[in-house]
Amino acid sequence: MFEKYETFLKDLDLKLQKYFEVDKDKIQCRKGCSNCCKNADFPLSLVEMKYLMQGFLKLDKSEHDKVRENIKKVIESGKENYDCPFLMNDLCSVYEYRPIICRVHGLAYLRTDGIVNLPECSISGLNYSKNYDGKTVNFEPINEDLNPIALRKNKKIDFGEVRSMIKWFGN
Repeated sequence: MFEKYETFLKDLDLKLQKYFEVDKDKIQCRKGCSNCCKNADFPLSLVEMKYLMQGFLKLDKSEHDKVRENIKKVIESGKENYDCPFLMNDLCSVYEYRPIICRVHGLAYLRTDGIVNLPECSISGLNYSKNYDGKTVNFEPINEDLNPIALRKNKKIDFGEVRSMIKWFGN
């Protein structure tokens, strides 16, 4: 069911691995750093959500229960920005199944409209913070639009509707 999407992810991950390697001196992402997983919105396409749920199904019962409880709390809060319900002890419980937005986060890239997209953590002293003073980018960003919207324009895959992750659960 997910063959085309998994092929797409494999190719994307290989490309991203090279980009992270090129910018490794500017990137602070490490296992256990979960700043990008908190107080955010996570727009996912239908195929990304279904794939994410495949990872959820592989979790043990206690992890299922914790994710369900996290989802319930987010829905009840009504907040537009929230902590990812799959985040446990500052680690992604479904890492291999994470959506595109999570895979590209941390990289600075040049969007097709000419704007440099910097990760949110650049303002808090993490990724690219030594190369960005809040106004000026003094490095060469990746010259490819890695915005999930742009990446979902792959003609071989029908990504389907895009919603906030929590709206997939709430409606």
